[in-house]
Amino acid sequence: MYSAINLVSVAVVSIGIAMAVFDDYVIDVLMRDLVGHDRKPAAFLVYLWLATEQAHENSETRVSYQQVAESVGISKSSAQAAIRWLLKRKLLSVEKETATSTPAYTVRSPWRESQRRVKDHQRGPK
Repeated sequence: MYSAINLVSVAVVSIGIAMAVFDDYVIDVLMRDLVGHDRKPAAFLVYLWLATEQAHENSETRVSYQQVAESVGISKSSAQAAIRWLLKRKLLSVEKETATSTPAYTVRSPWRESQRRVKDHQRGPK
């Protein structure tokens, strides 16, 4: 059995690993935008969870609404609404093999993508 000190250590290491996945923009801007402005805190939690899962798997995350809900600790309808909002905001992309298959989500970072486009434009044509 784990001691209280071991559990705290595991939690601190886990949080440190999870935070390494995210750049400053996610906490400094995206959190305020989704939670404060959009009033969609579940969307922020789902984004964080999917981003962490994507980093662990090193690829898209194939998951159902029910799995998202259970993993994040929200209702299935909240998970659906959060994913719908993240898709609308272009913070997620989704692919499905068939209409009834489990979707594969890819977490997007538009702020990084726009920075890349600017750098590529500054370099000129190849």
